[in-house]
This record gives sequence, structure tokens and C-alpha cells, in this order.
Amino acid sequence: MLKRNILPKIYSALEYMPIVLLIGARQTGKTTLAKIVASQEKKYNYITFDHLPSLLAAKNDPVSFISRLDKPVILDEIQRVPELFLPIKSDVDENRTPGRYLLTGSADPLLIPKFGDSLAGRMRLLTLWPLSQGEIEGRTETFLDQVFNQPLALTGKTYPCSKEDLLLRAAKGGYPSSVFMHSDVQRNEWFNDYISLVLQKDIIDLSRIENINQIPNLLMLLASRVGGLLNTQELARTVKLSAVTMQRYIELLRTLFLVHFLPAWSGNLGKRLVKSPKIYLSDTALQLFVLNIDIERLGNDPFLIGSVIENFVILELLKQISWSDMKIQMFHYRDYAQSEVDIVLEGPGGDLVAIEIKSSQSLSNDDFKGLKNFQAFAGEKFKHGVLLYAGTTSLAFGEKLTAMPISSLWMK
Repeated sequence: MLKRNILPKIYSALEYMPIVLLIGARQTGKTTLAKIVASQEKKYNYITFDHLPSLLAAKNDPVSFISRLDKPVILDEIQRVPELFLPIKSDVDENRTPGRYLLTGSADPLLIPKFGDSLAGRMRLLTLWPLSQGEIEGRTETFLDQVFNQPLALTGKTYPCSKEDLLLRAAKGGYPSSVFMHSDVQRNEWFNDYISLVLQKDIIDLSRIENINQIPNLLMLLASRVGGLLNTQELARTVKLSAVTMQRYIELLRTLFLVHFLPAWSGNLGKRLVKSPKIYLSDTALQLFVLNIDIERLGNDPFLIGSVIENFVILELLKQISWSDMKIQMFHYRDYAQSEVDIVLEGPGGDLVAIEIKSSQSLSNDDFKGLKNFQAFAGEKFKHGVLLYAGTTSLAFGEKLTAMPISSLWMK
């Protein structure tokens, strides 16, 4: 069984919070982790709401359902029974014993006010992403710790990973089932079933959408715009929907962890900055599936390679942030003079690490233009600038600037 790097965070949270909610897309391993906790912590009762009798009982009388449960308890797929949140709140208000509830859900409660508002201040929220490259290889990545705390140690290292290997990793994605499929055909069949499951179960559970068949088309449209700024009005015009309906559909995809929007960094430094978020999908294999692109076609399309590699890097960093002991927020940066940086990591004390992503194996001084502009803009808060590229050697490119292989995200 693969080691999940977030598991220590779950155990830690259960030691001091009455409720821990583990959220993430379907099929990322939440149930597996919940069962690990249940098996290692023998005191936990386990209930899943994918079990129809449990689902019906909870919906029929939520208050009695919670009051009769043996605690502590694990409630799996809690988003299917939003009626339970208020009874859980009442129970925890009477008994705030740490670790009383471990909940899992395939929807983000922060985007559904009626789900999560009632548990504010009582709950630790953790996100389980699909597998990181380090998890696939059985290691815990240290990139974030190094880039913030020991950036000078990053140079002069070699990371043996070819561009072809990078593309293959991106094509396999991070969903556990997808990673270990033996062929593109198997992987495509799995994703086809996965999208159907989300449409037939999760979307119907969460929202009354009249034209549910529009959702795959919207997902494909967003996949074609990965790395671009979100423009709801333009998307609505493209598929002939109202802007209000488009916004509703987009939020639903975001709630179910199918898409991720990277917010713009604002700073507070008095400069006019673009505020729109950038579009990414939650998995690169999913991105290729909805675009109907195989690994051979990917390798022959430079524009698509750039899009997929950028999405791949964004996701690897989001995964590492989810279990990091440092509080790190991730943004993109663009000003109205069109100077931009793909990623801005804001760490403890407001320290800033800027990252540019390049899918090429070659480098030039011009590639550092955006990083240098941001370095001058950020001033003393600028910790380091990294250009991630498809080569194999890390190189210093000036003060606080380093070119590093993309594979350095998970290789030591």
C-alpha cells in the first residue's frame, strides 16, 4: 500500500480538534485513509454513506442518527448528508473531546455555505489530492522546505529525468487507479466511468442542474484554457449560456475538485495587478482525457506540452503544500504591463518564492525576465526565484535565481 504523506497531519489534527474533515476528489484515497485510521485506532466506529441503508437512516432523522452513534466515529462521504452538520455541531458543543469525528467528503464545504458554516471553529480541514510523484515513488518531498530555508543548496545537482519521462508521468496523472493502469485504453475507460459517476451521483446530490450533459463540454472547454485567466463572460458566450449559469457550473466543478483556480497575488505594494484567477484541472491525466489527447499526440504538440507541464507542476506544488508544516499560499502574478510569473509562493513572515515553468530543455537569460521583474518589485520579501525546466541540471543564474529541473520537485 502506498504511503500518503498527509496521514501524519490527520493523526495530529485528531489529537487537538473535535472534528477533522478530509476532503478531496472521488477516488483519491480518502476512504482508504479513513479505514487505516479505523484499523489503527481501534476505538473508531466506521460508517459510509455510500451504503444505502446508512444514507437513508441519516437523511430520515439526522438528530437521532448522530445521538445514537458510538463515538468517536468516522463518517465517510459526508457531503451526501448535509443534514448532519447541525446535529454534529450540537453534539460537539456538548462534548469537545479531540478526535470525536473524522469526516470525509468529495465536495469542498467552503464553497457550499450550508455544509461547512455550522462547523467553523470546531473543525480542521485537510485536503487529499491525487498521488504526488514522491508518493508514487515512496518518498516525502522536501522541495518547499529547501526553497524557503536552504535555497543556496539547490544548485549544482543533477536530476536524471528525461522530458519523455515527464510527459509520461503527466499522462498517468495522480489518481491511484490511473497511475497503475497498463495502457491508455484502460486509463480512458476508467476516466469515462469516473466522469459518469460524478455526473450521476455527486452533481445530482449537490445541485439541481437542468442540462447536466453540458458539464463534460464545460470541462473540455476549461481543459483547453489551462494556464489562462478565468473569464466567465467569454466562456458563457462560447457555449451559449448565461453568465450566471456559467458561474454556477464552474463553482460546481470546483466544489467537486475537478478544476482548480489559482488566485492572483495582490501584494499591498501599490501596483495595479491583474486580479483574475488562472484555470487548471485537478489532474493532468484528466486534462488529456477530456481533450481526447494520447501520449503520442501530446509529444508532437509544443503548445499542449507547455499547458500540460504547467498544470503538472502546479498540482505537484499544491500536493506538497497540503502536508507541509509551513503555512504556504500559492498564487500567480501578472501586472497590467504584462509582466508575469507562473507561481508566487507566500510563506511564513510574508517571504516570497517566485517560480516560472518552462517545458523546454534549454535555457537563456531571457527566460528569467519575469522572475527578475518580480524580484525588483517584491524587494526584501523576495526569498528566491526558480525557473523549473525540462532539463536535468540545477544552475545558478544570478543573485537569488536558480534554474532547476522539474524533477527536482520530487527527486533528492
